Amino acid sequence: MGSTLIEKILAAHASVPRVCPGDVINLAIDARVARDFGGANVVKGLVENGLEVADPAKTFFTFDCNPGGSDQGYAANQQRCRVFAGERGIKVHDINRGIGTHVAIETGTIYPGGTLVSTDSHANILGAIGAFGQGMGDSDIAAAFAFGSVWFKVPRSIRVVFKGRPAPDATAKDLVLAAMAKLGAEGLLGCAAEFVGEPITALDLAGRLTVASLATEMGAIIALIEPDGRIVEYCRSRSSRDFEPVRADADATYEKEIEIDVTGLSPRISRPGHPEDVVAVSEQALTRVDSVFIGSCTNGRFEDLKAAAEVLRGRTVAQGVVLKVVPATDEVWRQCMASGLFEVFKAAGALIGNAGCAGCAAGQIGMNGPGEVTVSTGNRNFAGKQGAGQVYLASPETAAASAVAGTIVTATRLREGALPVRPERTPAKVAAKPSKGAAAARPEVLKGRAWVLDRDSIDTDMIYHNKHLAETDPAKMGRHAFGNLPGWEDFPTEVKRGDILVTGANFGCGSSRQQAVSCFVTLGVSVLVGRSFGAIYERNSINEALPVLVWDWKPGQVETGDELLIELVTGRIENLTKKQISTTRSLSPAELSIYRRGGLLKKG
Repeated sequence: MGSTLIEKILAAHASVPRVCPGDVINLAIDARVARDFGGANVVKGLVENGLEVADPAKTFFTFDCNPGGSDQGYAANQQRCRVFAGERGIKVHDINRGIGTHVAIETGTIYPGGTLVSTDSHANILGAIGAFGQGMGDSDIAAAFAFGSVWFKVPRSIRVVFKGRPAPDATAKDLVLAAMAKLGAEGLLGCAAEFVGEPITALDLAGRLTVASLATEMGAIIALIEPDGRIVEYCRSRSSRDFEPVRADADATYEKEIEIDVTGLSPRISRPGHPEDVVAVSEQALTRVDSVFIGSCTNGRFEDLKAAAEVLRGRTVAQGVVLKVVPATDEVWRQCMASGLFEVFKAAGALIGNAGCAGCAAGQIGMNGPGEVTVSTGNRNFAGKQGAGQVYLASPETAAASAVAGTIVTATRLREGALPVRPERTPAKVAAKPSKGAAAARPEVLKGRAWVLDRDSIDTDMIYHNKHLAETDPAKMGRHAFGNLPGWEDFPTEVKRGDILVTGANFGCGSSRQQAVSCFVTLGVSVLVGRSFGAIYERNSINEALPVLVWDWKPGQVETGDELLIELVTGRIENLTKKQISTTRSLSPAELSIYRRGGLLKKG
């Protein structure tokens, strides 16, 4: 029986002949990366635990969230990382370089078949070149810095087959939005997906990066695309490492195969609040647009910006519309300047920013205000993620056309003329959500009051908003728990130590921020129980010794205020209030070991 692509990469880096789904392995990491918002906490974890860096040549900092260093908290954290790096000979890709994962590809730091971890929940974008990338929390990255490896559970593999021929104006972004529409926010939860089929293999590197970058928004560990000759040649030209691309065996076993039929697919757009809420662009044709953001790790490559520039050439943005353009890396920035794209953008009325993540990070280009409607080429549009307005996700071509028309429209419709009349401004409404949490000790039988949050896909911006990411003191994080979840803002003052948070499915989807776990630890939440958890979030909880139990509970089986008794070793859950007993998967030996010693970085 053969192995899937992910299984081959993981087995090679665990120095074992074969791995199977569910195996817990010690995974060697070729490139260990900390970004500016998580880097200071990584440094703190190392210093406070007396740990040193295993291999400085494989260790990197990337300052991409705030490339201007324009926020005092970010600037301070960046400087802490620079000092730490300088003392240990660690490479810093500073604020002038751009998005860390893209820089890693451009510099040959990562290559097909390699492994990279970062404090970036979209590190799995490296699946675009057939490499393993994984976003992890601060403790995981500190461990990777110190030991050169991390523990990892081998995920299940799913094969996603794209079939059919899309419409001529459909792009890579439209392909992956179509996949999200079918699979939803949980369709690939905890799995490694292999994307195959002619619509995928025909994509260039930029297109593959676009597709791979949205794996996180479908709950996947990673979406991998086998590298073809073009990708391998590009990576060989960038890397000094001798590598051989990894390919899945013909007789590999997959949990299932999913077909995505893109026959005749027209341009797609994701509606505010949920990346998976995807419709045809034509269905939003009367939506007034206030601003447009073109960039991010999803659509910030030269090819993306060139496609947008061709739509904008000879045109200007509609009156009152703000167009913001941010290249992914400094290399892309220079390509745009040399090829004259910047002249096109400026003539159209665009603001051009330094290379970096931009719209994904608070305080950067791409934020919006109350009532503002933004069309973005990014990968997330969670409520509050980019400000107080509403964010639609679309391709660079659709975004550029919408900037010119002042209303959501495809590039094809823009070229045809006869555009719809731009509607008058109407107040925008922002979605909201709830929240709960309390602390944890070392007992293995836990008793506490339940807080029931029966909603699926509560993202990390709802749990711990990105405007607080510069905070490095865990004692101050609890006050921000659920601060962006309407109806749950009082949770930090009402929760008691020992309380238990019971959640719906896919809890903690979104960012890799460890603060979204630390805030509950600070408040004393003893255990998290949910139908399922975001993959990175689950790891972060385990690593902070906050137990996580997956329990497919039914409505009415537990209610807020019920007293629960939970046995971590057996998985027994007793509702003392309702006098009902259930069982679920207990903590694994690896999870128990981390819990008993008080966290991943504790020596125990």
